[in-house]
Amino acid sequence: MVKRSSGELLFSITVDRSLGKSITTQVYGAIRQLITSGDLPAGKRLPSSRTLAKELDISRTTAMAVFERLTSEGLIVSRTGSGSYVSDFAETRKPEKSLQVEPAGPVSTKLADIITDASPRFFQRLSHPSRPRAFVTGLPDYYAFPLAVWARLTAKHWREARDEIMGYSDANGHPRLRSAIAEHLRANRGLSCDVEQIFIVNGAQQAFDLVGRVLLNPGDPVWFENPGAIGARNSLIACGARMVPVPVDTEGISVESGLRLAPDFRLAFVTPSHQHPTGVEMSLARRSELLEAANRNSAWIIEDDYDGEFRYDGRPLPTLKSGDAGERVIYVGTFSKTMFPALRLGFYIAPKPLVPVFQRISGAFLQGVPSSIQAVLAAFIEEGHFATHLRRMREIYAERHAAFHASAARHLDGLLKLNRSVAGFHVFGKFASPSMDEDRVSADATDAGLVVSPIGRFCIDRREVEPGLVLGVSAIDERAIGKGVETLARVLERHHT
Repeated sequence: MVKRSSGELLFSITVDRSLGKSITTQVYGAIRQLITSGDLPAGKRLPSSRTLAKELDISRTTAMAVFERLTSEGLIVSRTGSGSYVSDFAETRKPEKSLQVEPAGPVSTKLADIITDASPRFFQRLSHPSRPRAFVTGLPDYYAFPLAVWARLTAKHWREARDEIMGYSDANGHPRLRSAIAEHLRANRGLSCDVEQIFIVNGAQQAFDLVGRVLLNPGDPVWFENPGAIGARNSLIACGARMVPVPVDTEGISVESGLRLAPDFRLAFVTPSHQHPTGVEMSLARRSELLEAANRNSAWIIEDDYDGEFRYDGRPLPTLKSGDAGERVIYVGTFSKTMFPALRLGFYIAPKPLVPVFQRISGAFLQGVPSSIQAVLAAFIEEGHFATHLRRMREIYAERHAAFHASAARHLDGLLKLNRSVAGFHVFGKFASPSMDEDRVSADATDAGLVVSPIGRFCIDRREVEPGLVLGVSAIDERAIGKGVETLARVLERHHT
């Protein structure tokens, strides 16, 4: 951006037509910056809209729109027959000069002890591609979501009385949404609870962090599925927990192993309906063992029901919380999978003895999820759109799982040992050859345009977990699944011996 003067002040401002910003926004921003920085002081005359349009090779309509926007902000004034000038008001928009104090030595970056200890144990979550492709995990099908219905409900909400829609939201959650969630869980997940037990949060991740901070002291032992969910693991590590990797077998988390490794556990984190990432369903016997262990130890259980709504061979499994007579289970749900991730909305159900505690915590320092999003989602559920959407998505995802397994039978036989998936968004496969290195396979798959997740990245302790890949099949259609399987087969063949 260059400023030059020839009689009247003229500008030579670079306009980049490849940017996502409109030309009007670019030119407006450049002139505004000159005014607020003081490069164009009060009283300076601006070029005419015709001159500005000619210099920048833009339309005069665009130039006039820029001037109108600057005028509406009070940064310039027009004088009839004379032109446009930087206003006196613009002087008040300049930032005040701040006091500069030079530090005596190097700036300290010392962190809190709990984060200093936690940081090396964090595992970075994979960033999702801008467009879903084979085999990204954890993403729903964006294009199947009824966006027109959502837009209609959103518009209807913003037409309601201002004092109803523009104030602070309830820190515990919108009453209508909490009630709608309670009714849905009773009808579809076999879980009965009081509305007061439900708390709305900015996604499941905030629930894990909040529960950890309320219930754990630094060093408290936490049973954690190995392999297990990365985000929840990081949240609990950040709370100072001592993570105890507990192996997962064909019935779910091994309670026997957990009691041997940490008999004094304070908290257990589990994904019983569809273990993340192996896909194992926790058996009824194992659920009973886990609840009994928690009751004996006065320990807590976090049940992460991240994709429990999506089962394709019958009714969804009952939740662990539904059998929690001892009030030890904190149930966490999310709408990132059933709806879409950008919603950033989840919830947790607190055991009755903890409800007053979480109410005080929420009221003390949580501002709550934006009430507009909560109100629209409540209407979406109340009017039956949520149930219809879930029914449709179960059918779509079931077809995609079937397409994956059909293609895998043709191309991956002898390369990956796959269990038949009947739930969730992903499939887990163990390498058929022990010589395969999952990190090298993953790197080669990335070079081939795929997104695969080695099972090791979900592990606290990799030593007793057989190597393999986690493959998402929910976000892409059957054609992309087929092509992805063929590409993956070529990658695996290069590593198979």
